[in-house]
Amino acid sequence: MHAAPLTSARLQRVLAVLKDGKPHTTRQIVRRANVCAVNSCIAELRAHGAEIACEVVRVKGSGRRFYYTMTKGPDDA
Repeated sequence: MHAAPLTSARLQRVLAVLKDGKPHTTRQIVRRANVCAVNSCIAELRAHGAEIACEVVRVKGSGRRFYYTMTKGPDDA
């Protein structure tokens, strides 16, 4: 995978959302960081050394929700 540099405005916006260490849904990240491919951003941050957990929660009548929680920031941040 070719990850964007950490200086990327897109990755910086996602990092700003995840920095609080709290779980955030895909939708929350999309809205707050103004990104579309959240899973790709997470993969890129992981490639830079970030530790980001993903929890899948089944929601009755709505399918699934993905919650992302950053427990360690990227190595270069």
